[in-house]
Amino acid sequence: MVHAAWHSCGSYQVNVSQLEAYRALGARTISVALMDAPAPRPPRGPRWEAYFAASADLPADKRYFCGPSRLAALSPSFLAHAWWRLIHGDQATWLVELAKLAAPPPGLADEQIDLVHANHYFTLPFVARLLQGRNVPVVVETQDIQARQYILRNQGGFFLPPYATYDDMLSIELEWMRAADLCIHLNEEERAEFALLLPQARHRLVYPAIAPVPCGPGGDRIIIVASDNYGNFVSLRWFLREVAPLAPSVEVEIYGNIDSGVKRLDKSLYESHRALFKGRVDDIGAVYAQAACVLLPTIEGHGLSVKAVEAMASGAPLIATRRAFRGMAIEPDRLGNVILADEAADFAAALREAGRRREEGARGSSDTRRLYDEMFSPAAYARALHEAAAPLLAR
Repeated sequence: MVHAAWHSCGSYQVNVSQLEAYRALGARTISVALMDAPAPRPPRGPRWEAYFAASADLPADKRYFCGPSRLAALSPSFLAHAWWRLIHGDQATWLVELAKLAAPPPGLADEQIDLVHANHYFTLPFVARLLQGRNVPVVVETQDIQARQYILRNQGGFFLPPYATYDDMLSIELEWMRAADLCIHLNEEERAEFALLLPQARHRLVYPAIAPVPCGPGGDRIIIVASDNYGNFVSLRWFLREVAPLAPSVEVEIYGNIDSGVKRLDKSLYESHRALFKGRVDDIGAVYAQAACVLLPTIEGHGLSVKAVEAMASGAPLIATRRAFRGMAIEPDRLGNVILADEAADFAAALREAGRRREEGARGSSDTRRLYDEMFSPAAYARALHEAAAPLLAR
C-alpha cells in the first residue's frame, strides 16, 4: 500500500482502514509512506519526525519510508519541470515530479508484491519505478478529484500568472490514472465523475472504512472536529463569523489540527477565538463519547467527509449542513438524531437549543450509528475490498 506520508487527517484514517482490511482478508501488508515535499532522509527532519510520532498505530506488517531529497530538488531539470510549474500554482505536476525523485528504500524491491494499492494519482510515478515492468496489478484509490483540492488550496496561497487552471491539473491527474488496472472511488459522486472523464478505465465504488468511535454516554461538550485543509478552514470561518455570534451563550470546543490552518490563513480570526481551539488529541474517541452534540458546519469541500462519518459513528446528536453528507447515497433528513441547517440563522437556532438541553437515549442504536455499521464499518469495507481486488489477483 503506497500512500502520502500524511497524518492527523481523514486520508490517514483511510490508510489505517485499508491495511486493517487487507490483514483481515489474510494478506501480508506493506506500507510505503511517500513524503510529498523535499526533506532529509527518514527519519531525520521535522516532517518525518512528526509523521513517525503520529503514525505509530499504522497496522502494517512492514513499513518503508521514502521521498524526494532536498539535493535532488535543486537539480536543473527539477527546477525547470517542477518548481517553475509550482510558482504558477500547478500542484498536480509538482507532486508527480516529486514522486519521480523518490527512490525505493532499501529492501522494498526484494519484497514479494502481488498487488499494489496506491492512494492518490501522484503516488503512481513511484509505483511505476518500483515495479519496473513487473506484471503486478495496481489499484489507485482517488480520494476525490485532486485538481479541485488544488484550486481550493491555491486560493490561500501566492502564485504568479499565468495561473494553472483546473483543466490543466485535471489532465495530469487523469494521465497517470490511466495506468491503473482499477480505479476505486470513495463516494458515488466521485465515481460517476471519473467514469465520464475516463470511460475506458475500470471504476468501482468502495465506501471507506472509518475507524469506529465509541458511543459514549455523552456529556456537556458541544464539539467540532476538523483537520487542517482549506475546505475545513472555509467552513470553520463561516461558523465562527456567521453562526457563533448568533449563539453567544453556547460554548463550543474545536478539536483537530485545524487550529494551525486557521492561525496560518487568518491569524486575527484565530486570536479572536483562541480559547475554543483544543488542538489535536491522542484519544479523539473519548472526546466524541463525552460530547453532548457534534457540529458539522460544512459549506466547502469535495469528496466524502471522513469527519462526518466519524460523527455518525459516535451516535451523538448532530447539527449539520446537507453538504456534510456529500458523496453518501443517503437521505440525512430521515436520520432521527440529525438536525439539518444550511443557513447561519438556522444553524445558530439549533445550536442554542442544543445548549439548553441534552439528548437522552442509547447512542449505539441511533440512526447514524446503524447507518455507519451498514456502510462504513471495517467489516463492510473488507467485504467490498475483497470483491474489488480478488478478480485482479486471479487473472
